[in-house]
Amino acid sequence: MIGLIAATAAGTAARDRLAAAWPGRTRAYEGPVREAVTRAFAECEQLVCFLAAGAAVRLIAPLLSDKACDPGVVCVDEAQQYAVALLGGHAGGSNELAEQVCDVLGGRPVVTTATDAVSIPGLDTLGWPVEGAVAAVSRAMLDGSPVHLDAHDVHPLPPLPPNVTATTDSDVRIMVTDRAVTPDDRTAVLRPPTLVVGVGASKGAPAEEVRQLIAAALADAGLSPCSVAALATVDAKAEEPGIVAAAERLGVPLVTYDARRLGAVEVPHPSDAPLAAVGTASVAEAAALLGAGAGGELLVPKRKSAPPSGPATATAAVARRRPRGRLAVVGLGPGARDLLTPRARAELRRASVVVGLDQYVGQIRDLLRPGTRVLESGLGAEEERARTAVAEARAGHAVALIGSGDAGVYAMASPALAEAADDIDVIGVPGVTAALAAAAILGAPLGHDHVSISLSDLHTPWEVIERRVRAAAESDLVVTFYNPRSRGRDWQLPKALAVLAEHRSPQTPVGVVHAASRPDERSEVTTLAGLDVTTVDMVTVVTVGNSATRQVAGRMVTPRGYRWQR
Repeated sequence: MIGLIAATAAGTAARDRLAAAWPGRTRAYEGPVREAVTRAFAECEQLVCFLAAGAAVRLIAPLLSDKACDPGVVCVDEAQQYAVALLGGHAGGSNELAEQVCDVLGGRPVVTTATDAVSIPGLDTLGWPVEGAVAAVSRAMLDGSPVHLDAHDVHPLPPLPPNVTATTDSDVRIMVTDRAVTPDDRTAVLRPPTLVVGVGASKGAPAEEVRQLIAAALADAGLSPCSVAALATVDAKAEEPGIVAAAERLGVPLVTYDARRLGAVEVPHPSDAPLAAVGTASVAEAAALLGAGAGGELLVPKRKSAPPSGPATATAAVARRRPRGRLAVVGLGPGARDLLTPRARAELRRASVVVGLDQYVGQIRDLLRPGTRVLESGLGAEEERARTAVAEARAGHAVALIGSGDAGVYAMASPALAEAADDIDVIGVPGVTAALAAAAILGAPLGHDHVSISLSDLHTPWEVIERRVRAAAESDLVVTFYNPRSRGRDWQLPKALAVLAEHRSPQTPVGVVHAASRPDERSEVTTLAGLDVTTVDMVTVVTVGNSATRQVAGRMVTPRGYRWQR
């Protein structure tokens, strides 16, 4: 919950705007400001104070306890020009909250956290547990001092600055490991979520017995509980209190599998007891291996609990996941920076490897973090870029494969996903595609059913394209043509328009948009008979209306068919 505190009329108005924009996320605190801040500090995860920075500092100073548990605090000035991340930039999330406040109120976020200010990922912002000399290592990263990266596997981390490498000879280290190591005062340890603990238990197995068994299994194998990603068991034990409590104690999800899937897993120690009880010869080992996924390795074979009296009632096994690379297929939109989505920005900063057409890389190069590896190529290398991106993800990296518009519309998502198997994580990031960008400029040409057709016959035979155009014409669909005309392909657009003209009036509105949202944007609304095809090129979108489309005040409008318009 985000506590909102205001002291003036202007602050109260801004507070109410935030509350309206974030329903269910905020709580407004009334009354004397000192009392409001004190109550909000104790009750909320984050605070937004519409106060002078000095006043906010004096009010929260007596309340401070520990950076790990203090709420994040953002301070907004009277004119809403700035949102200052005052406390808990990373742990309390105030850096991100300051940006969110400015998205609603305008103004500029003020973030003074050193790593954020110079666009270096903070070790405590990666979503993994981190321990050891975080401050000392972060300072070395910021100062450009050598930092040794000690990792036995490649993990999909964000880009680290160039002074952090595996070949650097330095006693300042970042270790990435699931082993139970104790860091010294020059080492920070990142705990990747690589371990899956398989658990079996008799009905009514005590929670403490299950917990102690898991702790012993990890400790004896020299593994860190901070790297446990999940507990896994048979679905018949999905609500077994002892297992549920153990997952809650570790703060990880409990995943379950049916007995048939568990029974199909080859394990070193099958048993008749679980076969009779739940229908599979293995619960702990099989569940751990299934949870680890393809390439998983059984580190700790099945072991039984050792209660002080009575028979063992629980079993546990531990498997290690092979690190999975991450491929984000990112649509950059039509070109204007303000049409690049926040999610796309986040993925560009998340990626340690960016793959794309050179001209698209040029559009977003300034958004990439220092240390990002860029693999760019020219026109016509789409399949090569797709294969490169998938290969980099398979090697364990966090990869962003970029394309213009929406990456899934005549762009890179299709060839990339045709190459990608289930051994990597794939994230699709939608973008504003050219048809939508052009439609917004033209008016509302896509107000009813519509279709997009590419006129490029480089990969699709013209006979197929023409058949699709004819079907759209006969169906009276609004048609948006992508890739309409180039120097080497100058006859396809006139031919497609001729097919449409067999079914549509010469006065049918046609919209032409060149370079939508870019500095050289130009557009016109004309007719099917009046379109000059020589004005069309490969960065132009042509939208042909249907029988109901008309011009209204110079704009294309395709009626939705509401009754009140008839």
